[in-house]
Order: sequence, then C-alpha cells, then structure tokens
Amino acid sequence: MKKKLVILTGAGMSAESGIATFRDSGGLWEQYPVEQVATPEGFEADPELVLNFYNMRRRELLKAKPNNGHKGLAELEKDFDVNIITQNIDNLHEMAGSTRVLHLHGELMKARSTGDESLIYEMTPEKCDIHLGDLCEKGFQLRPHIVWFGEAVPMMPEAEKITQQADLFVIIGTSMNVYPAAGLLHDVRKNVPVWLIDPKDVHTMRYDIHHIKMGASEGVKELKKMLALISGI
Repeated sequence: MKKKLVILTGAGMSAESGIATFRDSGGLWEQYPVEQVATPEGFEADPELVLNFYNMRRRELLKAKPNNGHKGLAELEKDFDVNIITQNIDNLHEMAGSTRVLHLHGELMKARSTGDESLIYEMTPEKCDIHLGDLCEKGFQLRPHIVWFGEAVPMMPEAEKITQQADLFVIIGTSMNVYPAAGLLHDVRKNVPVWLIDPKDVHTMRYDIHHIKMGASEGVKELKKMLALISGI
C-alpha cells in the first residue's frame, strides 16, 4: 500500500516558472495595494481595476510552463499516494500531471458568479478575460474565482482532513505566514516526517523539520532521493 504523501505549496513553487510572487521584494503587493485588488471592498469600489488585474495575471499564466519542481511532484505519484494542497491560484501542478490538487485560494482560470457562489465557469486561453457586463446565467456579474482577504476559505476543512491522514508531509515555497493555510502544520500527526523546501529561513513552530535550502526544482530533486531512502523504493 502506498504511503500518503501530502505536499503544501506556495508562491515559491511557481516562481521558477515566471509567475510573479505577491509578498517578496518587488512582488505584486508593492505594485498593487492588496486592499485594492484582493478584497471584496476593493472589488466593490473599483471592479474594473480588479478584473483587469486578474486578466493580466491570466495572460501571464498562459505564457508559463511547469518547472522541474512541478514535474518532479507529478512523478512521485508512481510511488506514493500524493495529494497537493496549494496556496497558488495557477494551474501549473495540473499541467505537470498531478492528478489530485486542492486549491485553497481559488483558481485563476475560473470565473464565478457574484450572486451564486455555486456557479463556477472554466475559462479558456481563447476567452481568458472577465469584463464588466460579463454575466452568469442568473444575470449576476462574474468575478475571479479567487479567495480574497476577508473571505472564508471553503476548501480548508478538506485540506485539514487530507493533512491529518498524511504519512509524509512536505512544504514547498511558502513563508508559513498566511493563515489559515499555515495552520495545516498543526494537523500533521506527531512522528510524521516533515520536509521544508525553501532557499530562505522559514520560521515554524516545529523543530523536527528537515529543511532543504534550495529552490523548488533542485529541492524536489533532493526530496525524491530522501523519500527513496526512507521508503526503500
């Protein structure tokens, strides 16, 4: 029976693919105040600005390709029961071949009704913009299918359930400062090995974490060697 490997990924996972991070120096929050483009209040105040911001993010994503880190995680499905929980809104894990990806903060390539949250629409490269006046079938304005600051994180209970079942837990490219996602570490059972892949120091409440101080692609390569050793594969 395959071991359950749960992987939590953040912005550092996709940085090598050219996806702009939000928090780092020179990141998107320095160019666009979070209150303007990532809150319900910002959308209410200037919906056109917000829609254009995510239209730009979508066009950037369409030029991006999965990096070797994404591909390496997809390859782990051969030997492990892999679940990826990502804070990223891109679809690079899926493009790399990962089959079970839970998006905590929503998905950039989807639109959602402002009046009925159950109405979610897949977007395509040919139709990747949302404009004022684009309506759902019930006549409500469409918005990005993104969890903004101040909104509930609907996939959190499922993420907690998956994490509690982990035999192995990996964190890649996240500062562990964004809650509730950072709180998933508390759901990892005691004695479950935890790896952290990040070139920077990351403060966590656990002191038994194996820190691989590398970027995503090199770090995943190193992780695969370690997993092979402890799993005998």
